[in-house]
This record gives sequence, C-alpha cells and structure tokens, in this order.
Amino acid sequence: MAGKAAIGLGVNIKPYMHITILFFAAYKDQAKTQRADMEIPANCTVIQLLNEILIKEFPHLTIHAPSTLVSINREFASFEDNIPEGAEVAIFPPVSGGEIDFPTIILLTSNKIELEELIQKITLPTTGACAIFTGMVREITKIPDYKKIKHLEYEAYQPMAEAKMKQVAKEIRLNWPKVVGIAIVQRIGKLEPQIPSTLIACTSAHRNDGIFEAAHFGINRLKEIVPVWKKEVDESGEEWIEGDYKPTPHID
Repeated sequence: MAGKAAIGLGVNIKPYMHITILFFAAYKDQAKTQRADMEIPANCTVIQLLNEILIKEFPHLTIHAPSTLVSINREFASFEDNIPEGAEVAIFPPVSGGEIDFPTIILLTSNKIELEELIQKITLPTTGACAIFTGMVREITKIPDYKKIKHLEYEAYQPMAEAKMKQVAKEIRLNWPKVVGIAIVQRIGKLEPQIPSTLIACTSAHRNDGIFEAAHFGINRLKEIVPVWKKEVDESGEEWIEGDYKPTPHID
C-alpha cells in the first residue's frame, strides 16, 4: 500500500540489485582486491558497469574496454549484455596463451613488389622457412592461340579486393595453423612482360608445416574470389580476360 502511494505521489524509486565482482591479473592489482560485493542499478549493462560504476568505485582501475574481457556467471559476455540479479561478474584481460597477432601483409599496389622487404615483415625470430609463389606477366602465350603480349593492364574493385585478400589469409590460417606470416600482393595498372603481377608468401618454423600447400591454395583462391581483372594487349588488339569461377553466396 505504501509502495503504491509513493508511486502515485511521483516518487522516483530506482531499483538496485546485488552482484559480485571478481578481478583478475592486472585488474586485481589496480582494484587492490579480488572480490567486491556491489549494489548496481537494475538493467545495468556491462559497458555501464565498466565505464560508469567501477571507475568511480575503484579510482586506480584503468579499463580499456575494447581489450577487456568480461564474464557473467562464468560465461563470456558482450558489452551490451544486461547483468542479472545476483550475478558473478569477472573482469580480466585477454587470457595468456591466446591467439598471437601473426604478421599479415595485404597489398594492392601499382608499385614494384619488393620481395626482400615483404619477407622481412612476415618473418619472426622463430621463422625457419618461407614458401613464395610469384605470378609473372607472360610475353608469349599459346593458350588457346599463339600471342605475343605487349603488356597487361590490371584493374581492381579495391575495397572488395582488399577484403577478399584478407579472407584468403584467414582461410590459409584455418587450414594450415602452423603458418606464421602471410603476404598477399596484387599489382594493378600497366605491367610489361616478365614483371611479377602477384605474390603469395607463407612463413613458418619448418618447411614441413604446410607452407607450400598454403601458398598454392592462396594463389588459386585469390584467382577465384578477389575482384581483379586483366586486359591483354597484343599485336592484334586488346581483350579483357574473364574467368569461369562462380562464387557461392554466403560461402565465398
């Protein structure tokens, strides 16, 4: 009855709920405790807890939201999730032994391919092997008819091409997890015969880690799904060369 009267009089009753906060690793040191019992507003989201409540309660706590991990009742949570009554909320940095940020070079360029510079960028102290595939501009072609090529002109749908090149790198890592460094390069513009037009390079600790197969897969996949076209210019004229691969929606 009293509650109803209070609501009728326009009193703003803001409900709160009890939760338990657990801090780990650097966050434990900054908060100067591993556990805290708190009252927070109902329907509070994870990001509100991090940015509005904890930083006031623990002034030495420095939370970098994009890299901070949060669990609710021992399940990973997103920043938009609502925190339920009585929840156990853990705050911690990325776990040690997680995914390494392996070097990946994705390059769509009209400039010369600098091989040694690229290899250095995908080489770690543990690297002992590198497999490289380089596609070249042919001067003489016999398929289907003999032609003497003057030059090729490469054109790309750049934003999509770069996105698909990144996809190729992800697929390589999925299929050959021992591959460490990946470089995928595609030249665009006018290219003369005997000039490299594309490059796939894969590095790993050992030559038997799948780098040859990964590089072979990479160039084939690049030819399938990366939107790059070439125009052949020979003594008789010019022609855009089309492939016959048809991507599968939601897969490619």
